[in-house]
Amino acid sequence: MIILVDTNLLRGKIAEKGKSQAEIAKAIGVTSKTFYNKMTKKVFGSDEIEIMIAELDIKNPMEIFFAPKVT
Repeated sequence: MIILVDTNLLRGKIAEKGKSQAEIAKAIGVTSKTFYNKMTKKVFGSDEIEIMIAELDIKNPMEIFFAPKVT
């Protein structure tokens, strides 16, 4: 089993909070292009995840950041 980020839910949460992906990229300390690449690969570092949970006030991070995908 591979653990991936549910980017659709993450995009929804970003929009729900009225933020842009560029703002979240800046908050986690990466460029917009790097953020886009991470979204495409569906993989973020634990420190980046912690910042996004705080920035976006995510109450249930498990459904977004630890979405299982069976291969």
